[in-house]
Order: sequence, then C-alpha cells, then structure tokens
Amino acid sequence: MSADLWQRGCERLAAELPEQQFNTWIRPLPAASVTDAGPDGAVASLRVPNRFKLDWIRNQYATRIEAVLSELAGKPVRLDLSLAPRDLPPARPADPPLRSQQAAAPVIHLLNEPPREGAPARPRPDAAQSLPRHRLNPVLTFDTLVAGRANQMARTAALHVAGAPGQMYNPLFIYGGVGLGKTHLVHAVGNALLADRADARVLYLHAEQFITDVVKNYQRKTFDELKAKYHQLDLLLIDDVQFFAGKERTQEEFFNAFEALLAKKAHIIMTSDTYPKGLVDIDERLTSRFDAGLTVAIEPPELEMRVAILMRKADAEGTPMPEDVAFFVAKNVRANVRELEGALRKILAYSRFSLKDINIQLAREALKDLLSIQNRQVGVENIQKTVADFYKIKVADMYSKKRPASIARPRQIAMYLAKEMTQKSLPEIGELFGGRDHTTVLHAVRKIAGERQKNSELNQQLHVLEQTLKG
Repeated sequence: MSADLWQRGCERLAAELPEQQFNTWIRPLPAASVTDAGPDGAVASLRVPNRFKLDWIRNQYATRIEAVLSELAGKPVRLDLSLAPRDLPPARPADPPLRSQQAAAPVIHLLNEPPREGAPARPRPDAAQSLPRHRLNPVLTFDTLVAGRANQMARTAALHVAGAPGQMYNPLFIYGGVGLGKTHLVHAVGNALLADRADARVLYLHAEQFITDVVKNYQRKTFDELKAKYHQLDLLLIDDVQFFAGKERTQEEFFNAFEALLAKKAHIIMTSDTYPKGLVDIDERLTSRFDAGLTVAIEPPELEMRVAILMRKADAEGTPMPEDVAFFVAKNVRANVRELEGALRKILAYSRFSLKDINIQLAREALKDLLSIQNRQVGVENIQKTVADFYKIKVADMYSKKRPASIARPRQIAMYLAKEMTQKSLPEIGELFGGRDHTTVLHAVRKIAGERQKNSELNQQLHVLEQTLKG
C-alpha cells in the first residue's frame, strides 16, 4: 500500500512538474513509508540523504507532495521529512591515482567544448580527418543533452525534425548566446536521422567551412563540384550563419543551395548568435528565408537546470557533486554551460590535488579568481551607460522624469540589471535613477524579470548586455 501510493504519487508529480525539476529532486528520493493513522489521515515518512536536500524538498515541494498523496489516498497525508543515517565514507587513498590508472568513467559531453588536458581524445566537428564524411560528432546526441526550460522549445522542434525531416519547421533557425548548446542540438538531429536512416545524406559544417569551399571553388572555377556537394543533401546543418556577413559571393551560393534543398524537401537547420532580423550585412532575401520556417531561441539555463547539468557532468567524471555545492556553483555561474563545465573542472582538479572532499568551502577556494571578478561589482553608472548606448538614448534620460516608452523601457531594464548585478538595495538604486521611490524600482525589476521568461528577443538583449557588462 505505502510503496504503491508513493509510486502513484511520483507518477503524478512527473506529469505535473517540469522534467528537469522532477529528475533532479524527486526521482532520486527513496520510497516513502506510509503509516495509516485511521480515518483522520496518514503519515508519509521520507528519509532524505542530506540536510541541503531536506531543506530544499521541504521548502519547494513538500506542500505539492502532500496534496498529491492526499488526493490519491482519499484522506489527508502529512509528509514527515527526516535525514537518513549516513554511511561512513570510504577511506581516502594517500595519493590520488593518475587518470590513466582510474577505471574509465562514462563521459557525457554536454557541449562541443575542447577536450580537457589529459582527457581521452574524441571527435571534433572541426577536424575533418577524425570524422566521417557527414562530420557529425557521435557523442552529441539527444540522450546526452540536458533538457530544461531554457532549451525546451528548440529541443522539441529538433526532435520533430529528426523524426520527420523535410516536413515541418523547414528551415529550423536556432539562435542564442555562446555555450548554450546550439551545436549539440544540431549534431543530435543529424545523429538521430542517421540512426533511423543509415543512407541519409547528412552534412554538418561551420559557416566558415562553407565560406572556404566557396573561395576554393571560385579560384578553381569548379562551381559544379560545389553544387554537387551541397545540393544533393537530405539534411544540412550549419553553425553560426552570422559569419556570412559582408560576403556577397558566399551569400549568393548559400542562397542557391538553400533554394535547391528546399525544392527537393531536404531539411536545413541553422544556428546563429542572434535572430534572423538581427543579422547585419546579410542580404534581406536570405534573412527572410531564414525566418520563413521556425525560429527558436536557446536561453541561458535556469538555476535548477544548471544544478542538474553540474551533477550529471560530475557523475560522468566519476566524482558525484553534493547538491549544496552544485547549488552554490550554479548560483554564481550563470552565463552558459561552458562556464559551468569550466568551474566544475576547477573544483574536481582542486579536490584531487588537495586530497580534500568536495564541499562549499573547497568550491570557494577553487573558484576564488572567478568569484573575486564577480565581487568587483559592476557599477550602476556603468550599467546606465551601457544600456543607454545599447538602446541609443542619452545617459541623462536614466535620471530624467521623461516617460515615453523609448526611454522608460531602457530605464526599467537598467534598474533590473542594477538589482541583478550589484549589491545595491532598492532605495539605493532608486536614488541613482533620479531619486525614484524603491517601489518604482521593484515594479521595474518584477516586470522585466517576468517578461524575460516569455520574450525571447528581450532575453537575448539582456544576455548581450550582461555579457558586455561582465566583459
């Protein structure tokens, strides 16, 4: 009865909660023991492995869990959380074994980042000699991609294309900042299609490779070879099309390839650092075609997705990371997944070389350079100037009483960034924005934060501003 109720409760929670939240916090829990207290209700006793997870479950999910269990049981069920008894940790060896002496752990590459020093060699999409003709990295699949709200729409569209290429969402245009998983996603589509159809003609390349091909064929006067290479594909995956900017001959040849592939119902997936209309020095007939299919953004990962990425990557390295440490790192490293992985590598190396267990204090020591840079606070004045330049208004408008949308909107964005990126209080921020009341600042912060979740164009602009200010 108790195991059945808990199992049914978990199935309900899996349907109600975002997948990443469920997989990170609920799925790993042991089954609760349910004790019947008669007609007045029951008690579900749940033993949690550590204090951090206990507090997080209590604050974030206890009410939801109780409601679900009560509904399924037909009477009130109270959740009783307690710490599970800890096993003694294994003795630590006097000296950590060299990586070559360790048992090989499965490696999950979340991104197409360069291999670490000493890591086993693996294929790279920009190394033709190490890849088959399609130039796909076989490690970058849907299974190894951490899913979350930040990439949900892009991942869903990519899965649809992989299952039915040439049908809907053609072309698929994926945009977002660096290190967010665009390359991983396009490789995943190619690998999935080849798994279903081994004879499919698939090609992945970076935009610079296409430029090189155009230049080479132009010099040799062999454009028939260029057409033969690109016009016969079933799936073309091309990264960073913003590199076509200002290259007229390349744009002309890509336009021809684009039209030929769409005419034969081949599929095209492109990535860029900005949305099609935001591309500069690219012919309008190209950008209009980029935007004719489906355009989706990949956003910086949310907190719980960053926690899940860190824990999954640490497990793959054979050194599980405590949740509280993952939470600490995720709160301090927000920009993208590559930075998260870089922080993780520093922590793992520091732990191995210092022979210390991974905890928050060790993470602080390992990341002290990163944290010290963050602690050199971005000034509100710098934020105001950067935002004013970005939206082409005067810095003085930040302090003025003017209220047209062209000024009020950038001012609210600057207030939001000041709250996110400095230690200033709301009243202090209000004072720096022309003596405004703290409630005005709070309204701006809540408004921009809410819109950021829904408006991919605003989120992209904020991401650019944050990166500029951090840089």
